Amino acid sequence: MEEQSYPPWTERIAPIGGTGVRIHYLDCSPPPSELPERGVILLIHGFPQTCYQFRHVLVPLARAGYRVIAPDYRGAGKSSRPDGAFTKSVMAADLSYLIHTHLGIRQSIHVVGHDIGGMVAHAYASRYPDYVASVIWGECPLPGTKAYERHKTMMPQQFHFVFHRVADLPEALVAGREHIYLRHFFDKISFNAQAISQDDLERYVGDYSQPGAMRCAFGLYRAFETDALENREWLMANGKCRVPALGLSGELSLHAKEAAWMLDEMYENVETALVCDSAHYIAEENPEDFIRQVLAFVERHS
Repeated sequence: MEEQSYPPWTERIAPIGGTGVRIHYLDCSPPPSELPERGVILLIHGFPQTCYQFRHVLVPLARAGYRVIAPDYRGAGKSSRPDGAFTKSVMAADLSYLIHTHLGIRQSIHVVGHDIGGMVAHAYASRYPDYVASVIWGECPLPGTKAYERHKTMMPQQFHFVFHRVADLPEALVAGREHIYLRHFFDKISFNAQAISQDDLERYVGDYSQPGAMRCAFGLYRAFETDALENREWLMANGKCRVPALGLSGELSLHAKEAAWMLDEMYENVETALVCDSAHYIAEENPEDFIRQVLAFVERHS
């Protein structure tokens, strides 16, 4: 990872107790002049990315006084690639263990998720509300919402929602063609064509060309219907989540108009914001505005 400057991040691996899974994560602390810390921000990436997608925002968020944790969720990057268990509630449990057991963080944290990471962020905030000060997520149709049901019928824009869930076939067709396949997603739903450089693409392709990496990525989608059922059941049993929530979308994104509707289905206290001059990859297409929007929200809930 380039762009490392003071305060530098550390790169570590955390065993997640009782699962056999090991989670790779970046840990970036504020400069000593900012102590005590203003809080902790957990950044959760999406597909087809890893924690590398936050390379532009880690240090600025830390310089604002926050300890920033950016993991590769299970199956991605340098984390373990298990055979199964890709429901977002299980993935949220991994990260809760990382934060509160492995790192020993006791205070409530700010959870920020993008794309698949947004689904994990919702699972985290809804299952562990007493440990979440605020949640920011977007750029995904959350399973269990009406928007998700609409997206399942949106062809060809969301073809991968169906293709990725077919057993075994996607792995066979994509193997050896990861560069072509991943390039498609960056070309298709970005506004700033310069945001993902050739070197950045090669970084992601390298990660997803590792043995089992695409199988795990497809497993994220194969779990969607279980995620939808779990989210609906949680809502019926508990009511709307009381954690303050911000829907953060790209100004030019397919998901921008529906963000408020989705959050309103699941949360009591909802706001929305747009990252300007950006489509889907908001932390890379316009990192400055991403940082501005994240800090504006978390500072009101710290």
